[in-house]
Amino acid sequence: MPARMKFICDTERCIDCNGCVTACKNENETPWGVQRRRVVTIHDGEPGEHYLSVACMHCTDAPCMAVCPVDCFYHTEDGVVLHDKDLCIGCGYCSLACPFGAPQFPQANGGFNHRGKMDKCTFCAGGPEPENSAAEFRKYGRNRLSEGKLPVCAEQCGTKALLGGDADVIAGIYKQRVEIRGYGPELWGWDIAYAAKDGKPITHKGDGPRVNQQGGVAQNTAAKLPT
Repeated sequence: MPARMKFICDTERCIDCNGCVTACKNENETPWGVQRRRVVTIHDGEPGEHYLSVACMHCTDAPCMAVCPVDCFYHTEDGVVLHDKDLCIGCGYCSLACPFGAPQFPQANGGFNHRGKMDKCTFCAGGPEPENSAAEFRKYGRNRLSEGKLPVCAEQCGTKALLGGDADVIAGIYKQRVEIRGYGPELWGWDIAYAAKDGKPITHKGDGPRVNQQGGVAQNTAAKLPT
C-alpha cells in the first residue's frame, strides 16, 4: 500500500526560528513574494503562546482540487497534492478555498489571472515534468522524494517540531511524544524534548507525572496557560 505523506507540527517544540521557511526558500528557489511555508504565532503575547509551521497539508479531500476549474491539481501515489502549472490559469480559486493559504501568486501586483501561475508546497516531490529535470526544478523546485529524502523543511528543523513523512509513522512519533509529556503543555523541558539524561527510556509512575516531569526542576517549570 502506498504511503500517505503528511506534515505534523509539534507546537510544544516549535521555537519560531523560521529555519523551515529559510530551508524551503533556499532549496526550491521560489519566486519573489512566495513563501511556501511560514510560521504563525498562536496567542501572541499571552500566556501559553505557541508557534505553528504551516504549509500545504496535502489533504486527502483537498478543497483546492475541488474548486479548480481546469483540474490542474492531482494526487500522487503517495498522497501528495501537486498541480500542473501548464494547465493553471491563475484564477485564484484554490487560494480562496484553501484554509491554510497554501496556493499563492508569484507576483505582488496585478489582478487575478494577470499574476502568473499559482505556486504551492510540493512536499519536495517536484511536479509532472520528468524527475529531477531542469524543467521540473524551474517550475516546481527540488524533487527530494525521488532521491529518497524527506522534505527539506522537516529535515532541517532544529527541534524536530516539524515532522514530514508517512502519516502512520509520524502519527506514531507524535503519539509517543504526547504520552511522554503526560500532561500535554503543562510541563516541559529538555528531558521531554530530547531524552532522559541517563539514556534510559522515559516512563511514567502510575497516574502521576512522568519521571522527567518532576516539579522544582529549572527546565520543567510549569507553563502558565490562559484560563
